[in-house]
Amino acid sequence: MAFGSFDSKGPGSHTVSEINMVPLIDVMLVLLVIFIITAPLMAHSIRINMPQVSAEQIQDEPKSIDLAINPAGDLFWDEKPVAIDDLPNRFLSLAQTKPQPELRIRADMNTRYETLAKVMGAARRAGLSRIGFITNPTPGGVAPVDGATPGGTPATPGAVPAPAAATPAPAQAPAATPAPAN
Repeated sequence: MAFGSFDSKGPGSHTVSEINMVPLIDVMLVLLVIFIITAPLMAHSIRINMPQVSAEQIQDEPKSIDLAINPAGDLFWDEKPVAIDDLPNRFLSLAQTKPQPELRIRADMNTRYETLAKVMGAARRAGLSRIGFITNPTPGGVAPVDGATPGGTPATPGAVPAPAAATPAPAQAPAATPAPAN
């Protein structure tokens, strides 16, 4: 390896300003040889003869309960009418089963929140931890207005869209008066 010196003795002495690639190529070749040798060793696996068993895997799928609530507040437990006062006893018996079933609530969008809150509160007090809601996805991700589908037809066959509730217009803020210039 030739390096230039700082003293300028003679006409042929000058500093070399090029990178010497030979040491870098040597290092790369050494790494390549190491990887060629070690790669087959890392892919080596040990052969084990596992015992063959004819048992089937247990598919324990938890039961689900559908609780429907119509706009009038009537409850339906798996499509059968049920009173709201009977729910705590039913929820207690469900909470004691293993695995715990999933309670799926399907409520109409016009159902009173009070009814829905009573049902969910009774389920939580009984110890049910798997509570979900069933919804119908809207095409295109746009929510329907007044119970109608995005095409303007009622969401349920034979249903008439409810008239929009008259909401008072929000009070407009008084216009800002410009401050007097000094």
